[in-house]
Order: sequence, then C-alpha cells, then structure tokens
Amino acid sequence: MASDDGASFERRVSAVAALADPLRRRVYDVVSRSAEPLGHDAVAAALDVPRSTAAFHLNRLAAEGLLDVEHRRLGERTGPGQGRPAKMYRRAEADLAVELPRRLYELAGRIMAGAIAATDDDDTPVMDSLRAAAARTGARLAETSADLVEALVRLGMEPIADGPDRVLGTCPFHGLARENPEIVCALNHSLVCGMAEAVGDDPARVRLDPGAGRCCVRIGPATTIQRVPS
Repeated sequence: MASDDGASFERRVSAVAALADPLRRRVYDVVSRSAEPLGHDAVAAALDVPRSTAAFHLNRLAAEGLLDVEHRRLGERTGPGQGRPAKMYRRAEADLAVELPRRLYELAGRIMAGAIAATDDDDTPVMDSLRAAAARTGARLAETSADLVEALVRLGMEPIADGPDRVLGTCPFHGLARENPEIVCALNHSLVCGMAEAVGDDPARVRLDPGAGRCCVRIGPATTIQRVPS
C-alpha cells in the first residue's frame, strides 16, 4: 500500500483511521492471524457477532485496502441452485505505513537499490548512478504536476517561502540524512532536480544548502523556460 504521492498518503491515513474502531480492529486481527482466507460466517463466529456486522466491517477493511478479497464456492454442491461464490478475506500483501511528518524511506531504498544494480551492470560510479536514479524518480513523481511547488506539496516536502527562494519544511529522508548526509543530500538534490525538469522548470534553481529550512535543498527564484514537446 505504500507509495509516494499525496493521494496515496491520504488513502493510507484513511486506512489507519478505519482501524480506530475497536471491533473493526478485532475483525482485522482475526483475519490476519488465520492461515487461510475467512468468510463472513467464520469471522462472525470467532467474534460472537452477527453475520451482518462481520460483513460490514470486512467490506470496510477491504475497501480501505487492508484486506484482499477472493470469491470461492464452499461445499461440494454444483450446478443450478448452488448459489453465489462466498467472499473470502485475507490480509492484504501491501504494507501500510503513515509517518508524520512524512518521510520517504521506502523511496530512498528503491533509488539506492536501482543505483547499486546499475553500478553492477555497467561499472558506473555509484554516486553517478545514485544521482541518475534519483533524477529519474523525481521526474516520474512530478510528471502529472503543474509546477515544481505542486510536485513538492504532493510529495509532502512542504515548500515554504524564504525571501525570493523556497525551502523545504521537512526532510523526506531525515533519519538517513543524519547518518549519511553527503549521500542522502545528493540523492535529495537530484530528486528535486528531476522534479523540476519534469515540469519544465530550471534544475539550476535547485541547489544544496545545509542551512535551508529543515532540509538541505534551497530553490532559487523562478525562471521561465519552455517545455520541450515530447
């Protein structure tokens, strides 16, 4: 379930909120502990609640992406009159994580893994591979945004005005940057440069500044350049 854009973050928050209901959380726990998918009747029996109540909470959990659903015919009866296949539920395979302020550690891991793979494939220096992988990722994340500020907001990086510049109100890789600032700040810089280029902005506006806001990136005043038609 984890992802990087703003819409996905909102979905994850909604999913976590769904577990605030004590009975719904018990329904989720029963399904999660089961080695096999469970249906409405099994969950209702396990929790001693009406079948309709179990069905309501199971369907809500499935709608939030917390449970996967499959349809299975129960029993040996076949042919006309066998009825509809039963809905069966199992814990979803996707991970669920919500961090405030938002962090993008999974994104950093994917970028680093891609950079290491590229280094093994063609002997490119690892930092060059890291910067290239981060720039490609930034371009992908920003490709549907109207401008750089919108792209940064959607990613939860909290761009705020600082005189004519913009700085970031949160570092998406804070924990990693504290331990390996040179590597992680280079990754972050290239990520934002890739975002800028994807929206037709000038990547030269993006520069490293360890004292900028709560992140290492400072974005200079806007310049106007034309998008190159694809």
